[in-house]
Formats: sequence, C-alpha cells, structure tokens
Amino acid sequence: MYPVSAETIGVNFAHKHGIEGTDATALARLRALGVEEIVDGGQETDGQGGPRIYSGPILDGKLVVETAESAYKAGRQAKVPLIIGNCSAEIGGGFVNASKSKDELFSLFGTLEGEAKAAYDPDGNKEFAEVQTKFNTDWVWAEPARFVARVFVANGEPAYMYLFGYVPAPMKERMRYGAGHGSEVAYVFDNLNARWGAPETTPEDQKIAQMLNTYWANFAKTGNPNGPGLPKWPVYNTKNEEILDIQPDGNIVGKPGPRESKTGCD
Repeated sequence: MYPVSAETIGVNFAHKHGIEGTDATALARLRALGVEEIVDGGQETDGQGGPRIYSGPILDGKLVVETAESAYKAGRQAKVPLIIGNCSAEIGGGFVNASKSKDELFSLFGTLEGEAKAAYDPDGNKEFAEVQTKFNTDWVWAEPARFVARVFVANGEPAYMYLFGYVPAPMKERMRYGAGHGSEVAYVFDNLNARWGAPETTPEDQKIAQMLNTYWANFAKTGNPNGPGLPKWPVYNTKNEEILDIQPDGNIVGKPGPRESKTGCD
C-alpha cells in the first residue's frame, strides 16, 4: 500500500527519537524507549508532511506470514458469524492517497475514470476534500469490508454489514462529509459520556447507542444481531448486498448498500 518499506519507516522512527544506525547500541536504545514515546500520540509521520514513522502490520514471515486476503481465499479464517462495516467518511487528506486535485485522483482509475467521476462527483461540483475522503473510505475500509463479507458468505458463514453515517450535532462542523473513523465505537459500547461528556449527548445520541449496543450484544450471545424492538438487520448476500444503514439523520434501516447505486457513495 505504501511506497516506503517498513525498514525505512523504522529508521525514520528511530531518527525522530535521536537514534541513529542499526547496530546493537541503536537496538538497545530503541528497546529502552517508554510506552508513551513508542505510541507517540498515534502520530503517523514525523511532523506535518514529514517522513512516515508508523508502518502498520507487516509480513515478517514469522508472526504474520500471509495477507488477510490470501488467508481468506484459502479458507483459513475462523468459521464464525461476522459483523463488519465502516463509517461513511473514514478519513480525509493525503493519509491514504497523495493526489492534489480531483483530476489527479480520477486519473488513477485509467479507463474507468468516467465511472469514478459518476460515482464520486456526478455533477462535477464537489469539493476535492469530500471526493478524497469518500475515495479513501472506499479504498481502505468499505471495499475490503465487503470483500471479507463475501468470503465469509461463500464459506457458509453469516455476515452482517453496516454503514455508520450518523454525526452528532456538536461534531457536524468537524465531520462535514460524514462520520469519521471510529465514530461508531462509542455507540456500539454505549459509553457516549466517556467520549463527549454528559452535557454533549442528546436523547437521539442515547437512542442510537442503546440500539447499536443491543445489536452487538445480541450478536455476541447468539451470532445474530437481531432482536425485539430493533430494525431488521439483513444477512449480507452477494445478490442484493443489503446492509444496516445508520443514516446521517439517525434513522436505522436495512437496505442495499449505497455503493450498488449509480451514484456510488453519495
């Protein structure tokens, strides 16, 4: 995914902490770093626009010996029911794709450029930031989730997909294009106050949190998220690809995923 090797990223990380070289002394200094220094607030780069300092999971041949894709295709995943999905606007900016304009981004699609424009910017008037955010979301989160759901279904296991698009009132200015990465977590665990504090939550927020928490609790107990008082969460299948859509207005409905429509992610 990234054009920089994991080894180079590791060297960048060491350099940020004043550690040079790759000898035993450098290794000892790296091992002596504290947890806070290693986590470093979750920074991906050494400063704004700086070199990458976090590689993510790597195929080291010992702990991680193959990609998730190859494992799934070989049927080596756990034979269990699955919940999988994504938020509607996972992440913007150049974290996923470094294109500087809509034209540059759409050119990556080659002969499918026209289809990409129809999906992400059908009228040609969307801001580049929105198009990039939706592209990032599909490339790294939405389509991989759908791929995994298809594999599980093909292997005879039920899969339940969701799209979380709800944005609470205090976050609408910050999340202009939809729900950002991890937005659903506080709702799934019904611990909104831990994230925003009691004064920030509304009855609508609490209602959504209670419903999502019930879905996930039902799934943990039985392998099926459905239950009394909940909108039906359809089992995913490759014919109509229905999902549970937690919509921007807070309504929760089972319906075909928006990526099957001619307007793509809109």
